[in-house]
Amino acid sequence: MGIIIRPIVTEKLDKLNQSGVYGFRVVKSASKEDIKKAVEEAYNVKVSSVNTSIVNGKAKMRSTKRSLIKGFSASYKKAYVTLENGQEIDFYSNI
Repeated sequence: MGIIIRPIVTEKLDKLNQSGVYGFRVVKSASKEDIKKAVEEAYNVKVSSVNTSIVNGKAKMRSTKRSLIKGFSASYKKAYVTLENGQEIDFYSNI
């Protein structure tokens, strides 16, 4: 299993992509150096910095005919990768 699970494609990150910042959902045990190496190998770019954050799971509820079902969504680690000047990643090239 690789370090990068999938890229995060949202409106907020689309705005950040113009300044060279890209978001990825990564394995929780991955360090910043591991993430940097994985992005450089996967996309053939130079990474200048990596910032990470852990997104906690949220409580979820739904009602059925019989009762209320409670649970949690999974927590995950998010990495914001800043590329060097002139570098870019095109997520939409395979569509």
